[in-house]
Amino acid sequence: MEYTHLGRLGLSVSRLCLGTMNFGWDVPGTDEVEASAIMDRALEHGINFFDTANVYGWRRNGAIGEGLTEQLIGRWFAQGGGRREKVVLATKVYGRMGKWPNEGYLSARHIISACEASLRRLQTDHLDLYQFHHVDRKAPWEEVWQAVETLVGAGKVLYVGSSNFAGWHIAKANEAARARRLLGLVSEQCRYNLTVRTPELEVLPACADYGLGVIPWSPLAGGLLAGILGRIDAGRRAEDRMRAELEERRPQIEAYEALCTKLGESPADVALAWLLANPVVTAPIIGPRTVGQLDGALHALELRLEDETMKKLDEIFPGPGGPGPEAWAW
Repeated sequence: MEYTHLGRLGLSVSRLCLGTMNFGWDVPGTDEVEASAIMDRALEHGINFFDTANVYGWRRNGAIGEGLTEQLIGRWFAQGGGRREKVVLATKVYGRMGKWPNEGYLSARHIISACEASLRRLQTDHLDLYQFHHVDRKAPWEEVWQAVETLVGAGKVLYVGSSNFAGWHIAKANEAARARRLLGLVSEQCRYNLTVRTPELEVLPACADYGLGVIPWSPLAGGLLAGILGRIDAGRRAEDRMRAELEERRPQIEAYEALCTKLGESPADVALAWLLANPVVTAPIIGPRTVGQLDGALHALELRLEDETMKKLDEIFPGPGGPGPEAWAW
């Protein structure tokens, strides 16, 4: 396994991050037995970076989280064997966890109460990385950082990151933290892949400037970059949403899969290798549903894409033209 520092930190994390969003769902999803096997295998491979969120594992009401995935991970930690000690554990706060007014978003009250609840579900005394799942435009950063100071001072949170932030949100958050002499945001988890390259405009430059690690979610575009043509041609089930997106992008995907065939590599591995080639990217989040899928993802770490291949990928999936303002001005 390859390791790198999380942004400007001394903290070392694996170049692949294990995403757990599929764990604990009724349909579709990964049941607890398979999820535990995936987490055990991840440690065997040396993957030490696990990502989850308090809202993952929705069942009865998709609008309100129940913490089922965190509970599943907590039971896995409770098996012992150094599981918790080996894992750099990241979870998130923002989503609604109840119907009452203060059971969601980023008020100081909710940040602290949600952290306590996550700690109980995860059966741990601290979170290595506590991430704001989305920006809360109604919560001032003075309030947010006050809550963080409380949690960090109590030893319940070590580092804080963001998710789905714009570049200016990152700047505003870190300048507010600087005024309080706090470490500030150390990572950003954004949707970034060959089909979604808008973070290159301002999010990635902001992360590079402030020393944030970048943790891309949906690196395979929900399966679109994982060899979808072969699955659909074989009659395997695909969501209506995915079929619609495929039809919209079919020429691109056909060209992409043809390139992967020419390279002799799987589309999923090429998509991950493309992200790993970006020096700003810390670790793409992989979300295997089976142990076999996890094992297969490891090959991407060995894949080095030639300059010609990178150029061809840019032709198939054009980026926004680099960072702003050059992307839209001179």
